[in-house]
Amino acid sequence: MTFTIEPLILALTGPAALKYLSIPVIATLIGWVTNWLAIKLTFWPTEFIGHPPYLGWQGIVPSKVEKMSSIVVDRILSKLGTLEEFFREMEPEKIGQHVAEEVVEHIEEYTDEIMIERNAVLWENLPTLIKQKFYHRAHKQIPKIIENLVEDFSRHIEELVDPKSMIVKQATQERDLMTRVFQECGKKELKFVIASGLYFGFPFGIIQMLVWIYFPEYWVLPAFGFAVGYLTNWIALNFIFRPLKPVNFFGFKIQGLFLKRQVQVAEVFSRIVTQEMMTVELIVKEMMTGEHAFRTRSLIKKHLKPLIEGGAVKALAQITVGPSGYVDLKRSIEEKAYRLTTETVHDPDFNHERGEVVERLFRRRMEALTPDEFQDLLRPAFQEDEWILILVGALLGLAAGVSQWLFIFGGSLLN
Repeated sequence: MTFTIEPLILALTGPAALKYLSIPVIATLIGWVTNWLAIKLTFWPTEFIGHPPYLGWQGIVPSKVEKMSSIVVDRILSKLGTLEEFFREMEPEKIGQHVAEEVVEHIEEYTDEIMIERNAVLWENLPTLIKQKFYHRAHKQIPKIIENLVEDFSRHIEELVDPKSMIVKQATQERDLMTRVFQECGKKELKFVIASGLYFGFPFGIIQMLVWIYFPEYWVLPAFGFAVGYLTNWIALNFIFRPLKPVNFFGFKIQGLFLKRQVQVAEVFSRIVTQEMMTVELIVKEMMTGEHAFRTRSLIKKHLKPLIEGGAVKALAQITVGPSGYVDLKRSIEEKAYRLTTETVHDPDFNHERGEVVERLFRRRMEALTPDEFQDLLRPAFQEDEWILILVGALLGLAAGVSQWLFIFGGSLLN
């Protein structure tokens, strides 16, 4: 088969010229719109809309939040350090000091609350001198008890906290958390994916127009629509992560867009992880309520023993609740200690301050990763489902191609 220029001239100068010329313009718009929609549907909606599991849609990231957050945790712990290191970096002595100051400041209030629950009448009528002696002893002992307790937490942190469970629970409760990780870390790359629909859509459209002029088959426009939607996403994703290492190309250094921004991404990712996913409050909450909470309770009991079984508490018990109520009194003190340990670290300013310390460690280690290691930190969480993003773009492109054939060319085979 020989190709001549006459069909091209006739098509571009004949009555259907505008229709033919609209092909690259529409291909450009298809590239942009399909990429925009594909990115939009990657993160939206956060909750399933429709009738699950198949009739409807949920953003790819929100729907895979458990899996993705689990992978991110694995990568953090394998490449950036252990939970013990991070907790040590938070300076346990300062955490202990903060908790002790909060408890000691309200020791009278906490003591009154416990004792009134046990025997309100006797406690309220107890001589002030006896109460003051107990308060004094608590003021003296509690700071040291808390200091030793937090140090013990630090030594056994990996036996008390399952970091994967902690972060997956947090991500599941706040389904927009993983969305923000990807959107904030890859802000520029996501914009590039959308804009690339324009960059790549137009040249594909020129090819599409030429093929349609010479082969005006019914399948050409839908097929090219599918190809434009597919290839613009596929090429854009490869531009983001390839080449892995800088390559010299005619004097220009070329590297994957995401990889070139390692320093900026490290800053954003470190901030989100240390301020929202691995805070002092969340770690302590996991200690108290997680799978290994029984170990935490054992440690608290061990450290409270000198206070609870000391002469002052026993004497107080005999006066207020009697020997038979001593066990209940001890249990009340222990339960109060569990609640206070969690409540005293529920301080946004304190969590932010401790988070900033770990953030610096995170950032330094992320910046020091090789391109292979850096890519492996975040991409695996999303890589398995990249095909969905590409397929969504392709199907949207197919639909646009069919519409183009039906509504612009009237479903006819023009020559």
